[in-house]
Amino acid sequence: MTVEHNEPGDNETNAKVFKALSDPVRLEIVRYLKKVGRGVTCGEIGKVVDISKSAGSYHFRTLREAGLIRMHKEAREKYVTLDYETFDRYVTHFFESLS
Repeated sequence: MTVEHNEPGDNETNAKVFKALSDPVRLEIVRYLKKVGRGVTCGEIGKVVDISKSAGSYHFRTLREAGLIRMHKEAREKYVTLDYETFDRYVTHFFESLS
């Protein structure tokens, strides 16, 4: 029996998405980004979620590699936003479960 995929690497992406969402800190980051609904600096998120800069870097990298967030740099600040397309593709109705 063969398993068909919609696109190459689909299983790998699924694994990255679910790994990224399996951590309580990363869920809190996603919840905060959903709540504010705009780009937010990494420092602001770090303060709200109460994590160190190095821990934040790790969590942001994991979320970015899973395609769940987008990052861009303006001057000296890095801004983070949710990538709703990835959520819609891999975890349909996920935001309905967040309070």
